[in-house]
Amino acid sequence: MSIKDCWEAFLDLIFPPKCLVCHVPLEARDNYQLCPSCLSGITFIKPPFCTLCGMPFKSQDSLDHLCGECLTSKRYFTKARSVGFYEGTLLKAIHLFKYHRKIHLALPLGYMLSDSVSQLFHMEWVDLLIPVPLHHRRLRERGFNQALLLARILKKRYNKTLATRVLRRWRWTEPQVNLSEKARKNNVKGSFVISNHMTVKEKNILLLDDVYTTGATINECGRTLLKAGANKVYVLTLARSVRV
Repeated sequence: MSIKDCWEAFLDLIFPPKCLVCHVPLEARDNYQLCPSCLSGITFIKPPFCTLCGMPFKSQDSLDHLCGECLTSKRYFTKARSVGFYEGTLLKAIHLFKYHRKIHLALPLGYMLSDSVSQLFHMEWVDLLIPVPLHHRRLRERGFNQALLLARILKKRYNKTLATRVLRRWRWTEPQVNLSEKARKNNVKGSFVISNHMTVKEKNILLLDDVYTTGATINECGRTLLKAGANKVYVLTLARSVRV
């Protein structure tokens, strides 16, 4: 047993591990530090889904194909994928992390993201990791950028370059939560800029965020990056909000 294992065993004896969501005692620090009940409350996204935006289809009998929105709307990314549905345990964990300042959740959620990414992308094709940025006013209010904290886990695991300042949200936008899809697009239009075009020129970029809802923010980021000379933009989010 290594020194690290001994130290963790000692900590578990003094401070028994608890589920990060419901706080029941855990037998060991595994399964992303979630109890079996909370872990079973995560629905991981599996095929079939849209080959472009990754929206899962209800019918399990169909093959992967383009969804209706991707057939009719311009997408400024090559492929978007999400780990799980934005519901149940994953929704609760992201809300605790994002809105209740439970920053310690960045580690298990980041591990969940990094465990899934190799199944969704060829990471050897990715040159640059870029988290979706927050406006400086929102960053002051929240105190951290949740997408950046998740991106740091991937940087460490896959030894990729993480660019934290090249994509900037220069214009303040209202929260997207209660806006229609059309209003969301108009709300974020022109709100991102590139600080250094050479950083992204001819690069394949993996854009990271916590939740994909309508894709308006992600799409605007992709448009900005491609306009600045990026070769391809891939998108990875922890959760996917699916409208019924």
